[in-house]
Amino acid sequence: MRYVMKRELLALTLGLLVGTALTAVAGAQETTGVPGAPNATTTIDGNYLPNPPSAFGGEIGLDAKDSKPYWPAQIVPPKGAPNILLIMTDDQGYGISGTFGGVIPTPTMDRIAQMGLRYTQFHSTALCSPTRAALITGRNHHSVGFGVISEQATGYPGYDSIIGIENATIGEILKQNGFATSWFGKNHNTPDYQYSTAGPFDQWPTGMGFDYFYGFMGGETDQWTPFLYRNTTQIFPWRDQPGYNMITGMADDAIDYMKQLNAAAPDKPFFVYYVPGATHAPHQPTEEWIGKFKGKFDMGWNAMREQIFANQKRLGVIPASTTLTPWPDGQPEYGGAKLPKWDTLSADEKKLFARQAEVFAAYAAYTMRSVASSRRWTTWANSTTPWSSTSAATTARAPRARPSARPSTWPRSKASTSRLLSS
Repeated sequence: MRYVMKRELLALTLGLLVGTALTAVAGAQETTGVPGAPNATTTIDGNYLPNPPSAFGGEIGLDAKDSKPYWPAQIVPPKGAPNILLIMTDDQGYGISGTFGGVIPTPTMDRIAQMGLRYTQFHSTALCSPTRAALITGRNHHSVGFGVISEQATGYPGYDSIIGIENATIGEILKQNGFATSWFGKNHNTPDYQYSTAGPFDQWPTGMGFDYFYGFMGGETDQWTPFLYRNTTQIFPWRDQPGYNMITGMADDAIDYMKQLNAAAPDKPFFVYYVPGATHAPHQPTEEWIGKFKGKFDMGWNAMREQIFANQKRLGVIPASTTLTPWPDGQPEYGGAKLPKWDTLSADEKKLFARQAEVFAAYAAYTMRSVASSRRWTTWANSTTPWSSTSAATTARAPRARPSARPSTWPRSKASTSRLLSS
């Protein structure tokens, strides 16, 4: 998660999302319909989980004719609450995406960044489960049972891979305030001994505040035949869909879900937590996407490192006065560690490593193209689109946002979204 770890930073991120979603005039309650009617709605202050039950406002007599029914009002978000798309990519360093100076083009994310802010000093735990647990709860990962990844849980406090009922996720908060909540992609926050259709399911996404889940369990999965679930039922879409790939599969499912939601309740805002497996292993983009990067990394890692560094200075992601860290070449301060320079490699080694970079880049670009197109998939309301990644840390100082070229409209930007990433 490229931007997130420290508790105060996570609280800032979650506070921005929830605060934007639930902003209302202090003390003002919005109601619609006739109180007590089945179609009446109300907003709430959002200070409690679970929400306290409303008082019965009808009458109960000795006979039906002497009684008056009264339905509790349906809880809805404040008028104008935005849709929220929270994207998190996996195992991507700070210099991967073009949006932050990398050499892998991410044009749609570039456009979104131009409408808002690039955060340059957010943190991650550099591990999948802990960062994800911190991100969706707004708490230090040890406070929510994820001091380590779920497969290495020890059963001790802070390390048992259980997000307790005292720690609500952002999904639970928004769900109880009237949002439609969904989770697409990787779930690395369920104890591995509960990966079963027998349950219990309280530690699955549907038990942690998400109405809908389409994704895989654990740290990684084959992208062609993934360990895939819809809610709590295992599914096998590749049996009937030749050429199925998880990246496009989850994008298509997210689009279908939101189309259905829009048809059934067009005024209901959504929160979509979109977390593809990329670029965690296995790297399995389609051949078409690999071909797009043929020869793009033949310059080698030394030249590419310098290019990314220059890009980040140009974008203002790093200060202009920053100096590039010396290459590890046996220096005492590096413990004598050495990395071979590109020009010392054989022709076969260069071919191998360039091919690995091409596949990695294809996986990253293919994922982001399937993830956040800004034209069609959220045309129904104002949207906010924060984006983070599960690895890479910057500095340990307070968060600092670098404004984009245009004035910031984040988090109330009018980003519409379409076929998840046709840029």
